[in-house]
Amino acid sequence: MRRRDVLALSASAAPWLLPWARQASAQGSAAPWPSRPLTLVAPLAAGSSVDIISRIIAENIGRTLGQPVVVENRPSANGNLAMEQVSRMPADGYAIITMGQTSVAFNPYLYANLRFDPLKDFAFITRLVAVSNVLVVKQSSPIKSVAELIATAKAQPGRLTFSSGGVGSTHHISSAMLAQMAGLDMVHVPYRGAPQGILAVESGEVDFAYYNISTLLPAIQGGRLRALAVTSAQRSPHLPDVATMQESGVPGYEMSTWLGFATVAGTPQPVIDRLFAAAQTMMADAAVLRRLGQIGFDPILPLTPPSEMAALVRAENERWGPIIRATGARLD
Repeated sequence: MRRRDVLALSASAAPWLLPWARQASAQGSAAPWPSRPLTLVAPLAAGSSVDIISRIIAENIGRTLGQPVVVENRPSANGNLAMEQVSRMPADGYAIITMGQTSVAFNPYLYANLRFDPLKDFAFITRLVAVSNVLVVKQSSPIKSVAELIATAKAQPGRLTFSSGGVGSTHHISSAMLAQMAGLDMVHVPYRGAPQGILAVESGEVDFAYYNISTLLPAIQGGRLRALAVTSAQRSPHLPDVATMQESGVPGYEMSTWLGFATVAGTPQPVIDRLFAAAQTMMADAAVLRRLGQIGFDPILPLTPPSEMAALVRAENERWGPIIRATGARLD
């Protein structure tokens, strides 16, 4: 069994972890929960969908719990660094992390030597929102449809470029799926986060890309990017005039992901129950639901309870494994 005694933290521990450890030691197990601020780790860059939902979670759950929830962005190794660090924190509920398919279903097949177990090292609280990606090109691009994109890629193998917010991200996998399903040879150009990758499409540094609807809506609505297709099985209510990938001639193509949050495995059940209750309060707020809709997120209601999350996460892991392997993406 992994030790969770905060006294075991070595002097080499990351500086951002030490305040949590000192506070946990000083408070003791008998302190009411929560008796101090929580930290919510966003494992991707500021401005990404994960960051956006993290700040909504922090604002609303903090209000319900009566303690501030501080967002810490830790964008490294496709979220693995943040996952590893949180997995080693005390199991007291003061460290929570935003996560979704990338963390639990993509990374185990992209990385050969993860230093944590995404299925065993976390207590999953719930899912909150679903989000799909949208295929975009620069507004002035001569490519005006998925069919034209595929035809151009086939006529110029190895010439078309696409960006992503990092190798193994949903943006990368979306493009890799298109290449695999349509038999295309295209060049991946990964950036340090979604905002930089989106700017690369807007500026013409790359030819196209897939990103979350929530992060692309401003650029699409502002006329800087042209949406060619959404990756969900049905058309998105946020872009009702944009066809799906399947409608655009790529049968069987579907990529929709969810985001939720978790804490460290072994956290006492009453703490997990309070976190879930705070999530329920947040998702019952009409103002929160309007805000989520305005920025491209689809609430998942009713919320999945913690008692069902472990089985759901395992099923997601098993579902996406063959798809990730088929794309050939690896990060060894």
